[in-house]
Amino acid sequence: MKQFGFPRTLALILMGVIGLSAATITNAEEAEDVDQTVKRALDVLVSLQKRQGYWEAEQGNYRVAMTALAGTAMLAEGSTATTGRYSKPIGLAVDYILSLSNNNGLIGYRNDGHYTYGHGFSMVFLSQVYGEEEDVRRREEIREVLERAVQFCADSQTDRGGWGYVSAKEGDNFDEGSTCITQVQGLRACRNAGIPVSKEIIDSAKKYIADCTTSKGGVQYSIRGGGERPPITAAALAALFNAGEYDTELTRNMRAFCDKTIWPGKPMKSNSGHWHYTHFYYSQVLYRQGGDRWNKYRREIEEELLSEASSGGGWTDRQIGTVYTTSINCIILQLEKGYLPIYQR
Repeated sequence: MKQFGFPRTLALILMGVIGLSAATITNAEEAEDVDQTVKRALDVLVSLQKRQGYWEAEQGNYRVAMTALAGTAMLAEGSTATTGRYSKPIGLAVDYILSLSNNNGLIGYRNDGHYTYGHGFSMVFLSQVYGEEEDVRRREEIREVLERAVQFCADSQTDRGGWGYVSAKEGDNFDEGSTCITQVQGLRACRNAGIPVSKEIIDSAKKYIADCTTSKGGVQYSIRGGGERPPITAAALAALFNAGEYDTELTRNMRAFCDKTIWPGKPMKSNSGHWHYTHFYYSQVLYRQGGDRWNKYRREIEEELLSEASSGGGWTDRQIGTVYTTSINCIILQLEKGYLPIYQR
C-alpha cells in the first residue's frame, strides 16, 4: 500500500518521531484506498449518464430507479445539485426525475410494470436534494412533487399495508416485501425532510412487515408466503430502523436471523446481485448500530468491495448491470461520511 506518497522508510521515521502507530498509518491508507475507489466509481457513473440526465440498467431497464440511485450515490459524496464535484450530473438527474412526476403523484412511467421501485428511490433522492436546495422556486417545485408522491403512496397501499410492483388498484391488491420496503424508506426520507406523511401509512406498513415475518425472524417474500428471504429481511430491518423501531421483539428476532444468514454467520463473499442488495440494506442497519460490530463489518465489507472493483472503476453485475451495483456499493462505502439524513445515525 501507499504511505501517503512517502517512501516506506520515511513513513517509519515519522511513526517514531511524531508517535504515529502502525495501526494509524494503516487505517489512513485504507481510508485513502476507499476514497480513491469511490471517486473512480462515481466518475464511471458520470460517463454512463445519458444526455437527458438518466441512467439505466441492462437493456435500458429501470431508468427511474437507476437515476435515483446513481444520484443518491453522488449526494453521499457530499456534492449537491449546485455545489461539488458531481453537481452537474446531480442537477441533470433532478431535472429528469422531476419531469416524470405525474398528476396522480407517481414519479415514473405508468407502462413500467415495476414502477414502485423507481417511485420509492426517487422519493429518497429528491428528499435529500430538497434539504440542500437554496433556490426558492426550485425548492418549491421539489416540495410539490414530493407531496404528490407521498399521496400516491397512500393511494397505492394495499388493504394489508404493503405495496406491489404497481399500485394496489392496478395490481389487483398484490403486495410483496421488497417494494414495500422501498416505499417505507422513501416515505421516511420525505418525512425527515419536512414533507407531511400520515402516521397511519407507516403504521400499516410496519404491521405488514411484522405479518410477513416468521417465528425465526425471517421476512417472507410476501404476506402470502414465499419463504424466508435474507435479502428482504435485511431490507425490512433497515426500513424499520428508518421508522424508529430499533429495539423491539420483532427487530431483535430479525437481527438474530440476519446474524445466522448474512453476517457473521455467512462468509462475506459477493456472487450475485442479491448479495449487493442484501448488504446495501444490512450496512445501513449496522451503521446505525455503530460500535465495534459496525467497525468490524465495515472493515470486511470494504475489503470485499475493493477486491472486486473493476480496474477502470466501478463494479459490474451481469444480472442488473454496472449502474445499479456501482451506485449501491458507493453508498455503502460512503455511509461514514454522514451526508445524507436518511442514512444518518
